[in-house]
Amino acid sequence: MPQSKSCSKCFYYLASLKYCIKLGRNVDDINNPPCLSSIDTPANTTKPAAKIEKLEGEAKIKLTADELTPTGIDGLDELLGGGFLRGKTYLVAGETGAGKTIFSLQFLIHGAINEEPGVYLAIDEPTEHLLRGIRRFGWGIVDKLIKERKLLFLDMRTHFSRIYLKDEKRKIEPKFVINQILRNVDRINAKRLVIDPIAPLIYGGGDDVLQAREFLREMVFALERRRNVTTIMTSEIPTGSKRLSRFGVEEFLATGIIMLGLEEINGKIYRVMFIRKARWSPVKPSKYVFEIVPAKGIVLKGPVEKFYQSTIK
Repeated sequence: MPQSKSCSKCFYYLASLKYCIKLGRNVDDINNPPCLSSIDTPANTTKPAAKIEKLEGEAKIKLTADELTPTGIDGLDELLGGGFLRGKTYLVAGETGAGKTIFSLQFLIHGAINEEPGVYLAIDEPTEHLLRGIRRFGWGIVDKLIKERKLLFLDMRTHFSRIYLKDEKRKIEPKFVINQILRNVDRINAKRLVIDPIAPLIYGGGDDVLQAREFLREMVFALERRRNVTTIMTSEIPTGSKRLSRFGVEEFLATGIIMLGLEEINGKIYRVMFIRKARWSPVKPSKYVFEIVPAKGIVLKGPVEKFYQSTIK
């Protein structure tokens, strides 16, 4: 008797990759789910189906569309069960050239196109240089979104000049920075915020790590009290380092951690994404190869194991 189930509406099926994250395998025919096949469950085919329906139902009750913020990254939203949790803070960490800025911009642009304005706080790079690079990448729509007040790009050196003085002994009060950020968020009624990268924003605290940690805690808590502003903080990781952040507290404050890096697979270099932490999301800890496509951004290509197998063959 033919199966009536299909992978098309399954919580664990990644349509863009034709891949089942529950079983960790490719799906050749969505109308013949491998979880229901006689090969995978010879004794009984109805129990697995009931289990999947129950899990799907629970996920839909707990996480509605209004509670999720899609990243706009092909494959990632499906892995996360719809996207980031709305109003929470996420850390995107990685070495130089891994794709942190592209990830952040893709998140903001996708939101702006879908009526969720966003603010980008550039810490290390002047916004004029950043915008020039965005246009060269193929995201010319950014100019239109800025004019429509759906995107706001801020340069820390100009917008925070009165807070960050040359006097290194001056104690920077977190509330001043937080209020400045929130004031700009309110300017365009932003629903998304990117701080790229987070560590230099705290440099006013000098070498006092404890003060820097308290600074970060206050900032994250203030942003999350809004409940409708989803934030990405980026963190630079030195090549070969096992640290995720400069102050060692960012990863604990974040609801999720996405690690981006470069990995050699049988002589070839690939960009790899590791979803290290994702609270309340049904994602297994695993690595995924991705590409950066001009005018589109990050696109997941499949689990890293698949690439090891293909090179062996």
